[in-house]
Amino acid sequence: MKNCLGIQHMTTAEIDALVARGLEMKATRGSEPKPLSGQCWALIFSKSSTRTRVSFEVGVRELGGTPMYLSARDLQLGRGEPIADTARVLGRMVHGAIIRTYAQEEVDQFAHYADIPTINALTDEEHPCQVLADLMTMREFLGGWNDRKVAYLGDADNNMARSWIWAAARLGFQLVLAAPEACQPAPELLAAAGGNISVTDDPEAAASEADLLYTDVWVSMGQEDQATSTRETLLLPYQVNETLLAKAKPGALVQHCLPAYRDKEISASLLEARANEIFTQAENRLHVQKAILESLATAREARA
Repeated sequence: MKNCLGIQHMTTAEIDALVARGLEMKATRGSEPKPLSGQCWALIFSKSSTRTRVSFEVGVRELGGTPMYLSARDLQLGRGEPIADTARVLGRMVHGAIIRTYAQEEVDQFAHYADIPTINALTDEEHPCQVLADLMTMREFLGGWNDRKVAYLGDADNNMARSWIWAAARLGFQLVLAAPEACQPAPELLAAAGGNISVTDDPEAAASEADLLYTDVWVSMGQEDQATSTRETLLLPYQVNETLLAKAKPGALVQHCLPAYRDKEISASLLEARANEIFTQAENRLHVQKAILESLATAREARA
């Protein structure tokens, strides 16, 4: 694997290996190898972040490297320099790049022109690092994803839903996306992904016999102008709460990629009742991202 640009571009074997390695690194934290020793990795963030920034900065350091945080206002990107020019400069100076931005095209272009390992740390199209952490949590709590049913509820036309669609296509588990028609994924995406994936506007049908209930914010970052009372009213029936959880299998897992807006996409009481699994999910970002960093650094060294 040369880059980590999206679940869409990953193979089943690559996903499985990263999840397995993430679990190993979690179990042996503090004694892992230092594949980034002597390296500097740039964190180029056009969007604010808590979990992504902290987990990557800590992860790079724990693997022996030095993280360099660069916001859009720190770079000439903020004044209109093309991403290709920025990439060709940084590609000669740093050893890898972790990019959190809006357009997927920016990450793809950077990877092409920089020719260094590049990680998508969130775009409007995909959030691969989060879904890899989610899959790691799924294996930790449920033993894996084989023959499992995942119910994704809420806005199903965002980066998290799209990454889950590609994960289901690659790994073969059942994915049901429950959303009102205005928030459903494009039919073209579902056709391209294939797999055991379905869409419904019935949240109870989606949750029925599910092994995992998953939700995300109703308004994605950069789309705050869509935060209207009409949208909240439209999505309220898809709130993950105790009533909906009762439709799922006994022992079903509840996940939220955070930040969470209590009593909107998830009830405050259920979030607190399932805080252990939700915040374990957040912690797992660190471990699976270390697996990604190690994999990319090792692959680059092998090509050198």
